Order: sequence, then structure tokens, then C-alpha cells
Amino acid sequence: MSIKPPFTDLEIKTAPQGFYEGYSLPIALISKTSMALLVIWALVWPLNANATLSSLNWSLLEGFNTFYILATGMFAFFLFIVALLPATGRRMMGRVGEKPEFSNFSWFSMMFGAGLGVGLMVFATAEPLGLWGSNPETVTGAVIGNTAEGVTPAYRYTFAHYGFHAWAIYVVTGLSLAYYAYTRDMPLTIRSALTPLLGRAANGILGDLVDILGVVATILGVSVTIGFGVSQFVDGVYAVSGMEWLMNTTGEAPKPTTAGLIAALLAIMGLSILSAVSGVGRGIKYLSNLNLVLSVVLLLVFIVFGSFAFAMTKYATALADYILHFTSLSFNAYGPLSSEAFAAALPTEAAPLAADLYGGATNAWGSFDGFVGGLSGAAAELPEATKIAAYEAGAQGRLFGWQAGWTTFYWAWWIAFSPFVGLFLARISKGRTVREFILGCVIAPALVCFAWMTILGATAIDLELSGVAQGAIIGASNTNKLFVTLGFMIDGGLLTAVTIMCVVLVLTFLVTSADSGILVMNTIMSGGQAETGIKHRIIWGVILTLVIGALIIAGNSGASADPFEALKNAMIIGALPFAMVMVLMVVALTKALYRDHLRDKHGLLAEQPAE
Repeated sequence: MSIKPPFTDLEIKTAPQGFYEGYSLPIALISKTSMALLVIWALVWPLNANATLSSLNWSLLEGFNTFYILATGMFAFFLFIVALLPATGRRMMGRVGEKPEFSNFSWFSMMFGAGLGVGLMVFATAEPLGLWGSNPETVTGAVIGNTAEGVTPAYRYTFAHYGFHAWAIYVVTGLSLAYYAYTRDMPLTIRSALTPLLGRAANGILGDLVDILGVVATILGVSVTIGFGVSQFVDGVYAVSGMEWLMNTTGEAPKPTTAGLIAALLAIMGLSILSAVSGVGRGIKYLSNLNLVLSVVLLLVFIVFGSFAFAMTKYATALADYILHFTSLSFNAYGPLSSEAFAAALPTEAAPLAADLYGGATNAWGSFDGFVGGLSGAAAELPEATKIAAYEAGAQGRLFGWQAGWTTFYWAWWIAFSPFVGLFLARISKGRTVREFILGCVIAPALVCFAWMTILGATAIDLELSGVAQGAIIGASNTNKLFVTLGFMIDGGLLTAVTIMCVVLVLTFLVTSADSGILVMNTIMSGGQAETGIKHRIIWGVILTLVIGALIIAGNSGASADPFEALKNAMIIGALPFAMVMVLMVVALTKALYRDHLRDKHGLLAEQPAE
């Protein structure tokens, strides 16, 4: 049986001289042009940009929500199968006998810092509290939100969004890049992961397109992360300083002003660019060490002053519940409910009023009482049993709306973030087996995420359950929930000190996320080179700042006046093409692992160069 050696002759054309020396011109110019057009559109026509992004996002969700859910479930199961199979799990990512570059402790610390950070600071309290009041169990009426019975399902979906599925998304990209880089000596760039499918076509336009999709996804994924972090940074500075121009207090919950967000963004991105220019050895390394120390201190504050016993009880219960429901969480996808299908499911007497009932019955963020309270005219006069039946007829629409707004948003966010985190995981994992890489990068950090979410989040829930907070934490904005929770836990000088520490922690997480993203974008554009030009790091830092600022302004110009709406919509739209690339990565890696297994059986080395 004749088995050809794998294709490894990947050639990424870069400019030999000039401003873009060492960079791929198509990738650099198309990526920068697309981002420049997005910035101009958002600044010159903010209302149009916000409305169009929102409309396009919803249209894509109606058509591709199921794709996002099933693809992510497939990623998780694919990785676990690859890890468990002896032939694939024991395969070394590197030369035979090569030792890992980093110790297990250093390896874990770096992967934890890369994949988490700002997300955990913002959502450690916001995620469990939000899901406590709104999850599929409450949407269908099986459980009442914000009750003791609602804590377990809240953590089921919290763990889903920040657990094995989330890390599986990162690891699919990371494993693909690491496998080809360390077994076939190929560059650490996105197109390498598709060479088993593309072959020599990866050297041309198709390869450029794949890398461009990776750059665009990274920009938008990092932009959303920084956007949320900047808002929390402003919340913290306001809590310490009381500067009124930073915060709009006229609404139900105080939230940062546009001026406050832009000022904080400029300050943070300025520091990020300085850190990126200084390189990994100085800026990112020192900030990562500081992040780890401050994170441990914050965790100790919650252990000592928070509801630690309550949290650990919920940790064990929720983890068991999450594992029990893992398959359904992976593959239960909901499609939109059309008005025609809704009308057909209504009782006879309610069918003529379908148009009046549809909006309230399919609103994922409403309740039955809210649905009934919103009815008027003939619809309000319907018998109680008919109203209940009408609300039940809209269950699929509510589940779709909830899933699209929560789970699919997270899957898109992690997918957009995966070129950044995946490339970083690949860089630090040379010399490890496939099984070690998968289990180490999926299970270990997920378990730490669960602990973080329960220790911080369950404290906030306990303060609400016990009546101490009286709805204050629930009513706070997502980025301010952490500081409100701290205000009920501690006071005086300790509260001020911990709040300042949190502000510093958010700042350092933001800087490391931004400068790492800048370095990753430059790595992709330079064909996988680790060292890139300083001027291009500065340019991409400026572009990233403009993208975030422009989309914040566009988001605040719409009817909802949500500064993150345009950012989130753009990210979900931009993540979809890269999600398709990731599905192809799975197919390509399956082919590569199988073919390399055959080569081993016939005495051929996987790293043998193509003839």
C-alpha cells in the first residue's frame, strides 16, 4: 500500500522590502481595509450601522443558531474521542522524546491567563445572577427564577458557557495549529490547520482568505472582551473616585457614559500598545504575574468574607448536574417559531388574535405575568386557560430567543477569541501528547472557572436569597455587579482597598488581552513569525482602539442605547465564517491523524517532508 507523505510545503508570500517587509500584503491590506470601513461606517452613520448590524445579526441567528450549537457540541465530543483513543491520544506534538518546554504549573498558569481574565471579572457575579433569573427552566415555567430552586439550573448553564464547551472551542484551534507546527514543522498560522484539505491551494488565495477570517475574528472577539472590561473599569473608578461625568445615573441602573467609556478606552489601549511594543518577555510576562497574584487575593477575600460554604455546596451539586446534562447541553438547538406556526398551535378562540399574542408569548425575557399584563383589547378578555395555552404555544420561540441571546452569543464569542487563545496554547504546548494537551487545556481550566464562578457568584446569590441585598445586586448593571456585591460583604477602608485592587486587576487583564491580541494578529499576518515589527503593533493597536470606540458610539446611538450592542452584533457576524473554518479544521485534523497512524504502521514518519 502506497501512502504519500503529508503536504508540508506551505509558502506564505510576504513582502521582501518596504513598509510591509515580512508581512503578507493581501492579509494585511484586506484586514485593515475591512476594519477601516467598519470604523468609518460606525462613526459617520452610527444609527444605520447599529440598525443594520442588529438586523443582520438576527437574520443570521435565525438561520445559523442550530449550526453554532451543534458545531460546538461536536468540538467537545471530537476532542474527548481523540484524547481517549490510544492511537491518537498518545501521539506527540513534537519530535520523539522531546520534553515539554514549560513545567505543568507554568503551562497551566499561562493557559488560564490567556483564556480567561476580563470575562471572569465581569461575569463571575453577572453570569450566575443573570441565569438565576433567566434560563430554559424558567423560560418554560418549570422553575421560578430568583428562588432557591433556581440556583442549580442557573449554574448548569453558567458551567456550560464557561466550561468544557468553551475550552473545547479554544483547543480545536490550538490543537490543529500545534499538531501541524510540531509534527510537520509548519508555521503557526491558521491556514496550516487546513492543509490536509487544501493542499497546495493553501499557498494561494484560499489560504489568504482563511488567515484573513482569523484576523477579523480575533479583532472582533478581543473588541467585545475589552468593551466589557472597559465598562467594568469605569464602574470601579467611579466607585473609588465618585467622578460624576463617568456615570449616567438617570436610568434604572447606573451605567458608564459614552465619554467615560471612550476616555477609559484610550487610556487602556495606550498602555496596551506600550506593552505590545515592549514584547512578550517584558510587558505581557510581568502583567500576567501581577494578574495571578491579584486574582488569588480577590478569591481569598470572597473565601473569608463571602458565602464560601454555600458556594462549595453549589459547586458539587452544579458540577454533577452539568455532567448529567452534558449531552443535552451540547446538542439541544432551538429554531425560531414563525407566526404561522404559533397561530396554528393556538386554541380556536385565540387564533384570530395571534398577531396580538405572538410578541409577548415568544419574548424570552418576559414572564407569564408580564405576558398577561401586556395584553389589551380582546386579547386581554380571553379566559385564563386560553392565555396559559397561548403562552405555552410560544415556548419554542422563547427558548430560541434565550439560546440565541445567551448560549449562541457565548459560542460566537469564544469562536472569535479562539485564533488568539488557540495560537497561544499552541505556542506553549510543544512536547506534550495530544491527550495531555486536550485534557490539560479543557478540563483543568474549566474546573477552576467553575470554582471562581461559584465562590464569587454564589456569594452574590446568597446575599439576595437571604434578603441582605434586597435586589440591589440583581438590579445593578452586569459590569457593576461585582462592586455592588463587595459593598454588601465588606466596608470601610477594606472595601476601598479591595475595590482599588479590582480596578487594577481589570486594568492589567485588559492590557494583557489587548497586547496579546495585537501580537497574535501580527503573527498571522507575518506567516507565523513570532517576532514582528514594532510599527505594525502600534498600527494594529490604533485600529483596535478605533473599532471598539466606533462601535461603542454606534451602540449608544440606537433606540436601546446599549454601548455593547453593535460590538456584540459585529462579533457574532464576524465569528460565523470562522466557525465554518473550525468545522473544516476538525475534518482536516481527523484526516491528518488517521493518515499519520497509517504512516506509522508502514514505518513512515509523519514529519517526513513531502516529495
